[in-house]
Amino acid sequence: MHIEIQRNADISITKQIYQSILDHIRSELVEEELQLPSVRELSKQLGVSLVTVVKAYQKLDQEGYITSVQGKGTFIRKTKVQESERKENTRSYDWQLAVQDYLPRSQFARFHQVPERIHLSSSMIDPGLLPNRYLEQEIQRMFSENPKVLSQYGEIQGDQALRQAMVEYLQRLNLPTSPENILVTSGSQQGIDLIARTFVGPGDVVVMEAPTYPGAIDVFRGRGATILTVPVDSDGMRVDLLQNLCDKYKPKIIYTVPTFHNPTGAVMPTKRRRQLLEIAKSTQCLVIEDDPCSEIYFVRKPPASMKSLDEDGHVIYLKGLSKILAPGCRIGILTASGSIFKRLLAAKANTDLGSPLLTQKAILPFISSKRMMDHLKKLRTALKIRRDLVLEILSKHAPEEVSWFIPKGGLNVWITLPSWIHTDHLLLEAKKEQITFLPGSACYPTEQENHHLRISFSYMKEQQLHQGVTTICHILQLAIDSKMKQESSPHF
Repeated sequence: MHIEIQRNADISITKQIYQSILDHIRSELVEEELQLPSVRELSKQLGVSLVTVVKAYQKLDQEGYITSVQGKGTFIRKTKVQESERKENTRSYDWQLAVQDYLPRSQFARFHQVPERIHLSSSMIDPGLLPNRYLEQEIQRMFSENPKVLSQYGEIQGDQALRQAMVEYLQRLNLPTSPENILVTSGSQQGIDLIARTFVGPGDVVVMEAPTYPGAIDVFRGRGATILTVPVDSDGMRVDLLQNLCDKYKPKIIYTVPTFHNPTGAVMPTKRRRQLLEIAKSTQCLVIEDDPCSEIYFVRKPPASMKSLDEDGHVIYLKGLSKILAPGCRIGILTASGSIFKRLLAAKANTDLGSPLLTQKAILPFISSKRMMDHLKKLRTALKIRRDLVLEILSKHAPEEVSWFIPKGGLNVWITLPSWIHTDHLLLEAKKEQITFLPGSACYPTEQENHHLRISFSYMKEQQLHQGVTTICHILQLAIDSKMKQESSPHF
């Protein structure tokens, strides 16, 4: 397990050690019951004091992530899951523990595709709501008209016809651009990774929302960034707090999801978007505007993107098409300006020499047609019904100590519990019922808040959604009743 210490960072070394070990545990990059280095060994390895390591270990022990056995050492604690769920190893791979890696965190992948029967943990859309039949017909037509498509490489920047179609698509979202400033990526996740690979190195400051999209945290943590956070309210990132942070630390990048924020669902008003852009200009930093689903609105269209307000090339805009159209195609786009774009294009060339041509050609006819707008309209209607169902169930069955944010678009509901409830523990109970959700701890880059959870209402059909959310409410009520019973029982 590699622990990288940044001695010039404003985050204490104790906290860096604690966070690194915690990220490895939560990402399942280390095995349960693995023995950690002794305090003396780790302090020598990192070149820090014994007290510094002791404090980090104590915090992990207090929070239940590690355990110390007198005379034997310190170990990763076993999670409380049924033994039948554990896979028996037929052979030992213990020797692999000696192979050093430099992957500090990969939490999002744990919750993206899971075997549970009722899957509420990732923001995917029910395949029954996607234009699968039409895309199948288009792929067959494409093969009949161009049977050599599989033997051709596409352009590194992306298929010219698709980039032109995306210009027209983005214009409908009030975002003017040109084919020359569009880069086709293998989903928006690759867009985040390309930006991080190009512009972020160890110790560079990246400002993120708290909470935020876990996949972005994983990428920036992997680059060794010093991540600082700004809390989110009902209007998105708190720019009043962002200003003070930027004045003091001069970040390289500000990462934000301003439209139907993931995970809370908040929408940043135009005034605040302009303020954020002014802060970026004054500190000469880049802004990553991640826009996964601004088309999925339930009340009214959201404000224009920050990129449309950007006159000086500070904003790198990411738009994913996977969720709303064809997850199997893994298509997204990135648009930027000037030398920033040229450097990102070079990074794309180094990464994979261009996204697959087949998948780009497969979605092109749909993107270019009126069918796309009709599809989005139907999708908004279907997802609003599912959102309303979740809100109705929460209103009827959630304990009174529980609150939630009502999203006006997007795919998720963000739920807040009493501060003493740890949603990682609730997830273990939910999995016994073959239900999963995203624990809030995965959405915090630094200081974890463990009493939140995210339910995605977009993937499960209504019957499963009703059963899953009702069961989660029941689990919450049992946890609260148990706590109240403990507090009311007499102590002798």
